[in-house]
This record gives sequence, structure tokens and C-alpha cells, in this order.
Amino acid sequence: MVARVLIIGGYGNFGSYIARSLANDGSIRLLIGGRSADKANAFSASLEVANAAEGHAIDIDGDLDAALDRIAPDIVIHTTGPFQTQDHHVARACIAQRCHYLDLADAREFVATIDRLDAEAKAKNVLVVSGASSVPCLTAAVIDAYLPSFARLEAVDYGISAAQHTNRGLATTSAVLSYVGKPIQMLRDGVMKTVYGWEDTHVVRYPGLGTRLFGNCDIPDLTLFPERYPTLRSMRFCAGHELKALHIGTRALGALVRLGMIVSLRDHAGPLLKLAFAFDRFGSGQSGFHMFMRGLGHDGNPLERRFWIVARSGHGPYIPCMPAILLARRLAGDKDIQPGAMPCVDLIDLDSYLAALSNLDIEIIRDEIDA
Repeated sequence: MVARVLIIGGYGNFGSYIARSLANDGSIRLLIGGRSADKANAFSASLEVANAAEGHAIDIDGDLDAALDRIAPDIVIHTTGPFQTQDHHVARACIAQRCHYLDLADAREFVATIDRLDAEAKAKNVLVVSGASSVPCLTAAVIDAYLPSFARLEAVDYGISAAQHTNRGLATTSAVLSYVGKPIQMLRDGVMKTVYGWEDTHVVRYPGLGTRLFGNCDIPDLTLFPERYPTLRSMRFCAGHELKALHIGTRALGALVRLGMIVSLRDHAGPLLKLAFAFDRFGSGQSGFHMFMRGLGHDGNPLERRFWIVARSGHGPYIPCMPAILLARRLAGDKDIQPGAMPCVDLIDLDSYLAALSNLDIEIIRDEIDA
């Protein structure tokens, strides 16, 4: 049986990569969805597919139930952000249609509360997964892989540094700007404390990339991980631009938000995105992810583990797409996946995730330190 896989936002940055990755899978028929039927049809026609692809007009803010009934997907991959301004109505519509649902959401509350749909999903025998992306899928997989080394994991400090030469979309930019200068709750010294988006500026040196600047960001992990890893006393997730000038500029604008002089940078995402593109000649296609884990080893001594991913040739943005690709293939292949609604943890282990990146210009670096 060939599964009908609808990608909402299928001709966008993330959606198009997912589509190309799934195109030659004989168990999948791609359905490219977007607001523009012409763009959806044109992109569908450009794909080299195992089964004929289809283009469909679909608007998540329109009559979604009718659209899903017309398109009749078996699996839906929702890539159209920003998820910070959305509720779970797309997932609910998929459940009603009895089709599996995956999204690439990075919005904290959106992902952390998807389990509220668990009973509905089980009743219709479908899988509903939110955050099938770098956070929390990759981040949890890294911690889980290293957790046996620790008698007690006490702190995680991690972040993502974007390449300047990236096909940045308006939705992704809006998502990041939504919390710049805004209060964020993070676990510090055993309690949740208020920090501010893009503050706590610090430097991380990457193997082969040099130094990058980072500032606080809001992600689902900050809600999910303190319960998932109960020995944690401190967490810090940060993000940053490749170019220090852009990072410092964003930090300065965040200060204006905190002072109340600007309501939200998300309202200015379009002009700020155009301004960022003007700096492309000074940047590269190199991005990175790092995670530093600290705690006590089984010998009772302090222990630190470090993990990096360095992406070159502009391949960094493909990393967040891998969980949706892997899960779609698994669902299309009728693999045994239990129904329900959940954040994307415990579904893909680190080895499987990294193996999916093996055909990209990506380097994995592990540095083990006994402090």
C-alpha cells in the first residue's frame, strides 16, 4: 500500500527538503500543500518521484476539515510556522480525518501541551507528534545517549548557531524574534528563574568554526526536560548568528523590547530579514550545534561530556527536518508505532538521527572530559 503524505508548506524551505528526501520512497505518494495551488503544482512537477506527486491548495486558517477530506492524506507533515502564534487545530483536524500528524514546531507551549490530544489520538488510532525537529528530538536524543555515563546529570548548556548563508524564511525569523527581549523561564540552581531572550551573551568556541556568540532562547525543552531528567539543576539553551555584528544588533534591539520601547521584534520580521540578507557577503554556509553536559560520574567525581555538530555547505537547516522524514517513512512502512499524542522524544535515538545526516556535509565531534 502506498501512503499519501501531505506536506503543508511543501514548497517552503523545510517542506521542500522533506519532500525531496521522501520523493524516491516507493511506499509514499507526495502531496505538496500550500496556499498557492500554482506553486504547489509547479514544485510537484519538479520532483523526481517513485509515485506521481500531487499539488494541492490548502490554507490552515481556512476550511481545513474540508481540505483534508478532499485531499485524503494518510500522514500530514505540518511545516508552516511560526508555531508560537498557533494552536493545535491542525492536529485536531488530522485526528478527525484519521490521519497521522507530525510537525516541526519549536514553540515551547505548543509542543509541551500536545499530549492534551492523547486520548483523542488513541481513540482514532493515529500518531500525533509535535516537535519532530532539532528540539526536543535531537536534544533529548543526545542527552539520552550520554546519560548512562552519569550517576547524576546536573546541568546542560547547549545552543544552535545559524549560518549566514541560509535560506531563512519569514516564519523562522518571526519565531526567533518573538522572544527577543521577552521574559523566559529557565531552570537555574534548582528553580525556574526569569531570564530574557537574547541576553546572557556568551562565547562558545567550535572546532573548525572559531568563536560564535549566543543568547537565551525559548524552546520546548525548557518545560519538558526538568521533568524528564529530574536530577537537572540548571539548563541553558541559546542561539546565535554567525556574524557577531548581527548578533550584537539583535541583542541591542532586544534591550529596547525589554525597556518597552518596542512591543515585539516579530512585528518587524520582514524588514529585519531583508537587512540580515544584506550581510550575506560577510558570512558563510557553516552552522553548528553544541551541548555540554555536566554532573557526577559513577566514581563520584565531576564529569563533563561535550558534543558538537558542525554543518557546512549550507546544510545546517536540513538537520531539523530529519525526525519528520524518519517518522514518515516508518509510518508509511506500517512499522509498529503506538498511537497517541506526544512531543517528539523517545521515538528516534541518536544513532538513527546521525545516520540520517550521513549524506550531508556534516561533522560530528565528541569530546569527553573528566573534570
